[in-house]
Amino acid sequence: MSFDQNNQPEEILEETTAEAPVDDGALDAEAPAEEQPEQENDALKEAQAKADEYLNMAQRVQADFENFRRRTKATRAEAFEDGAREFIKQLLPVVDNLERATAQETCDESLMTGVKLVYKQLMDALEKRGVTVIDRPNEKFDPNLENAVMQGTADEGEPGTVCAVLQKGYKMGDFVLRHAMVKVVAE
Repeated sequence: MSFDQNNQPEEILEETTAEAPVDDGALDAEAPAEEQPEQENDALKEAQAKADEYLNMAQRVQADFENFRRRTKATRAEAFEDGAREFIKQLLPVVDNLERATAQETCDESLMTGVKLVYKQLMDALEKRGVTVIDRPNEKFDPNLENAVMQGTADEGEPGTVCAVLQKGYKMGDFVLRHAMVKVVAE
């Protein structure tokens, strides 16, 4: 209600609106009920295809990572072995000097005993690491293991054989650390 200028109540007629007509589209949505399951099936199939795609992608990534880890482990092991071989190569002149020291005559037996013990300990450590000596006198010359630095005469042995080892060689597994320097009988 509202008031007029005299503060008298004024009646206002409320307009009533007619109900809105029913939307025909709403009826149409209910009518093709069998189309909805097909749309849901299509959406489900699409979602399943995406899930399969993501699963395949995740499996590929996991396989790639496993391959990467395996390669990294192999590379790390190979690098470790390379470092060990290089370090052992640097120790070989020390081994040579200890061999020369033990071959010398000395009047101080305790010193000689100490040098021999150090030499034996070093050789045991190298042996544990897989290092073997290349020392093949009177065997056929093998250029993969030995360097011929001198030529011997026929009376020193069979032709093509090692008649003297001038410096021992060493190998670690199948890898030659240092070729033996040898004297070979001429053929």
